[in-house]
Amino acid sequence: MCRHLAYVGPPVRLAALLYEPPHALLRQCWAPRRQHDGGTVNADGFGVGWYADAEPIPARYRRAVPMWADPSFADVARVTRTRALLAAIRNGTVGMALDEAAVAPYRDRCWLFSHNGVVDGWPDSVCKLAGTLPAGALLDQEARCDSAFVWLLVRERLRAGVPAGDALAETVRAVAAHTSARLNLLVTDGALIAATTWGHTLAYRWEPGALVVASEPHDDSPGWTDVPDCALLVGTTDGVLITPLEDM
Repeated sequence: MCRHLAYVGPPVRLAALLYEPPHALLRQCWAPRRQHDGGTVNADGFGVGWYADAEPIPARYRRAVPMWADPSFADVARVTRTRALLAAIRNGTVGMALDEAAVAPYRDRCWLFSHNGVVDGWPDSVCKLAGTLPAGALLDQEARCDSAFVWLLVRERLRAGVPAGDALAETVRAVAAHTSARLNLLVTDGALIAATTWGHTLAYRWEPGALVVASEPHDDSPGWTDVPDCALLVGTTDGVLITPLEDM
């Protein structure tokens, strides 16, 4: 099953988050410590989106190959610094697209998005939900997969001015009302991180001025906190708020 990570804080090298920790996203590609129920090998692509100073639209790098199979990006990550990023590795679902367009993070203006999970019975199970989207949005779907569709549901809410946390919570409830699903969603605009837990693990580490949110801790240092299932996390460098989705 896919895994993801988001960071906001002081400028840091990409490699310091994605490659160098003992249980970094790179190692999670083949040896994750959590979420074994959804598959343990994430070899169907990886993507990284990061923010540069004075540039609101993040850069994005995506490949439909395993993270370990791209040494060139590892070298770029060694010397590239950022104040915020969202990265993901993918274990594609049978019958869904396996090209680069299906790899997170998805992007719209300042927003980056990732989905860790699966929508059961897609696409038939969410046909009624598709009918709630503008035709233009459906024609603009980036890839033929459940994650790209979930992103459309989130994106349309963000474009309508719905706060990020509410946009994720509303999307989880909407999809779950139509079918069973695992819906760990993650979104950032470079300053705020919002995430849901719905069937998979999530943890965060906050200290004044920096926040990391990840499918699983990438090291054994103190300070990591597990997020309970069926919850919404909204955080910045100033702090983190966890709210049960049933209370929203």
